[in-house]
Amino acid sequence: MKRLLRPGISTIVVVLSAAMLVLVPLVRQNRKVDFSAEIKPILNKKCISCHGGVKAQGGFSVLFREEALAVTGSGRPAIIPGDPENSEMVKRILSDDPEERMPYRHEPLSEDEIGIIKRWIRQGAEWGDHWAYLPVKETPAPRMSSNWIKSDIDRFVYAKLKKEQLTPSPEADKFTLLRRVSLDLTGMYPGNTIARKFLESNDEHAYEALVDSLLASGRFGEKWAGMWLDLSRYADTKGYESDGGRQIWRYRDWLIKAFNDDMPYDEFITGQIAGDLLPAATDEQYIATAFSRNTMTNDEGGTDNEEFRIAAVMDRVNTTWEALMSTTFACVQCHSHPYDPFRHEEYYRFMAFFNNPRDEDIPADYPLLREFRNDTLKQHFAELMTWIRQHGSEQEARKFDSFVRTWQPSVNMVSADSLENALVINKNVALAFSNHARARLKNVDMENAGQMVWNYFSNTKNGTLKIRMDSPDGPVLASVAIQPVNKWRKEFIGFPRQEGIHDIYLTYDNPSLPAKSDGFYLTFDWVGFLPAVPEATAEAGNYRKMFQDLVTTNDVTTTPVMMENPGWMKRKTQVFDRGNRLLASKTVEPAVPRSLSFPMPEGTPANRLGLARWLTDKRNPLVSRTMANRMWEQLFGTGIVETLEDMGTQGMAPTHRELLDHLSWRFMNDFKWSTKALLKAMVMSATYRQDPRISNELAEKDPSNKWYARGPRLRLSAEQIRDQALSISGLMSDKMYGPSVMPWQPPGIWLSPYNRADWKNSSGEDQYRRALYTYWKRTAPYPSMLTFDGMPRVLCAARRIRTNTPLQALVTLNDSAYLDMARHFAARMKEEGGPDLTGQLKKGYAIATYRPLQENKLKVFEALYRKAYAEFSRDTLRTKQMLGGPDKPSDARSAALVVVANAMMNLDELIMK
Repeated sequence: MKRLLRPGISTIVVVLSAAMLVLVPLVRQNRKVDFSAEIKPILNKKCISCHGGVKAQGGFSVLFREEALAVTGSGRPAIIPGDPENSEMVKRILSDDPEERMPYRHEPLSEDEIGIIKRWIRQGAEWGDHWAYLPVKETPAPRMSSNWIKSDIDRFVYAKLKKEQLTPSPEADKFTLLRRVSLDLTGMYPGNTIARKFLESNDEHAYEALVDSLLASGRFGEKWAGMWLDLSRYADTKGYESDGGRQIWRYRDWLIKAFNDDMPYDEFITGQIAGDLLPAATDEQYIATAFSRNTMTNDEGGTDNEEFRIAAVMDRVNTTWEALMSTTFACVQCHSHPYDPFRHEEYYRFMAFFNNPRDEDIPADYPLLREFRNDTLKQHFAELMTWIRQHGSEQEARKFDSFVRTWQPSVNMVSADSLENALVINKNVALAFSNHARARLKNVDMENAGQMVWNYFSNTKNGTLKIRMDSPDGPVLASVAIQPVNKWRKEFIGFPRQEGIHDIYLTYDNPSLPAKSDGFYLTFDWVGFLPAVPEATAEAGNYRKMFQDLVTTNDVTTTPVMMENPGWMKRKTQVFDRGNRLLASKTVEPAVPRSLSFPMPEGTPANRLGLARWLTDKRNPLVSRTMANRMWEQLFGTGIVETLEDMGTQGMAPTHRELLDHLSWRFMNDFKWSTKALLKAMVMSATYRQDPRISNELAEKDPSNKWYARGPRLRLSAEQIRDQALSISGLMSDKMYGPSVMPWQPPGIWLSPYNRADWKNSSGEDQYRRALYTYWKRTAPYPSMLTFDGMPRVLCAARRIRTNTPLQALVTLNDSAYLDMARHFAARMKEEGGPDLTGQLKKGYAIATYRPLQENKLKVFEALYRKAYAEFSRDTLRTKQMLGGPDKPSDARSAALVVVANAMMNLDELIMK
């Protein structure tokens, strides 16, 4: 019977096989071609370098559909939808003539690539949006069943593992989880109480309790603020050649508090983009805008302020796109994007949002938020504003509020023109008058103005300053005698109430000086025109003095912030041909790129506040994806999209696209933009909790762990390595917030010929503060941080590329700061480990790793100790050096323990997570 059936079955198999040979190509021919997945990669790789945003050879570009279908330089379209045979593009890629075939003088397209392009054209040559530019939609988790799964995150990961024929790893032990999640959420070890509670608990919810305690820790904000400092290119100096100091540390404090308070991410972005434009903006909201003021300022004499102001504006545009939307927008300033759908003109429309703030690349870094340091000044300010609101208009109150807090709006005198016997010092510092000098301030809003406040310096008596309207010999608003002052001084000059926009002329004459003189006798910094303090009651004089005292007090902390120009100072934005500001052409208004398929939300203003609303609109496809991807990268070492800086068509494809969309949607909707909730979901997953050990199978199939079949294993960041050493040694300061500090650094690192600034090593607990607070000089960052891939923060850095170099071992083994920590660690081992060596070694290892010290490792440390002890016993000088200097006692046992402590701090178990 079986023998009789075999021929029939064989016949059926043959027939089915033949049918498959016929049907598979037919199915393939009829299947809809996916433009983003199949066509766009070919165009990007083979065509767009000659036919895209940078150039369009032969009048043909494949960047946008309307350009690709347009008539080319030959007079014919290269692509005819529905007709591949007559499409010039197909003819060229099939041509045998080397001068005709495309890609020109490059490897020809494969048969598969040609077939895909022909099918695509036959199907209508439809374009498609890149996945990252499509709206984020709710993505349900796959229906997967496994005892390993703990959350929806695991369902996505497990589905991919099954597809790749991989098995997830079991959960890591408690010691590993404690160290991993502590470093990931707070950047350092937890307190002993938290650690002991978790390690000793048998409660099934112990891990979640640990996570909650870490999320509630003040150290959480410090860790995540550190991540954001790279994105915001935070530094304590201004950059460029002179690289002078800048007081902007209050922005770092703001970041720490924002993360600790779990400020919703949409508010977090809004504050940084447009905090100054929020109604009745608070000091904290102003400080948030330092995100944009972290740009560099060129204080070098002779530089063009406008050139570097525009450079700062462009940096703000580029940072906004890279940090918040994972998009390489910078190249669009010179030409349309070579790979992504952004046009050259759209760059300048977007730039118009950032082109109207008051800062002008001057050394003083105006505008500055002035925060009063004592309660009396704060109370006086509140009283003044109450009085002005009672006796003046709301508009006047807003002007006084702004001027007391920021000295704005005011005119920087470097912008004066029509100069006579006057010059701008170094072209960018201040305006200096000689005798019989004159300068013009053009188109000043004098509406309701009744006083001028000006910041000046003079070294000569008997001079007179006159303020004239509209012309050099126009009506005199006021005349004031100038007396010598030995420092910058703010003076208040009253005059009758004015109206309208006027040119203001300032003249200086001094009869005691020669008519022609090479000297300069009066120097202006800025001038501001304000209403007079209301004279409503007899108390007006008291409030006038209160106003003047608040404006002139130096008992303030200042921070560079963003402030919008008033209407009479508004700048126009023009397109720069090929990115050259000297080739300014078409004037444009603020707008967002059309390619992202959703406009500014209805009713929003065309300024940075409106832009912030657009960024945080749930229809924005990039903002939530970018942050979810960044949080994932911080935990797992690599983002779901590896290229954090580029989620566009040239970026790496996501390994788990559906998971990224799932996290992004939940971030906006379920979690209400809560970063803590998003992080908790990630660290609670079985995916995150896996054992990090790699099997032979995983080493072969997934060495980089992109499918997440094991837990993350990677080297700690520069900051974590230092903070871990400080924690282990017992030196870590608990102090939070405040100005940057200068931990130990050898002399000679800084070379600052402009201002002779020098590194002054901090003393006391300041030398042992978290790495986050280390003073950051752009031209000379802290060396050990740089060695471990810290960023100079000249520009936005979306991710750090981890390296492994011998210099890193030299730092942790030989850097004097790390040797100091090793000495304190050894002292802690002696103090807490008891009198015998074994107890000390076990205690040290437990402090460093939370694990008990195994016998085989104990023997290694004991052998190292004995060898070091033998050498130190014979060399008193080396013993003292190891213990800190010639004034230290010669104790060979202590010196040997320092060597062991230093080795322990350099274990792979500690340098890696």
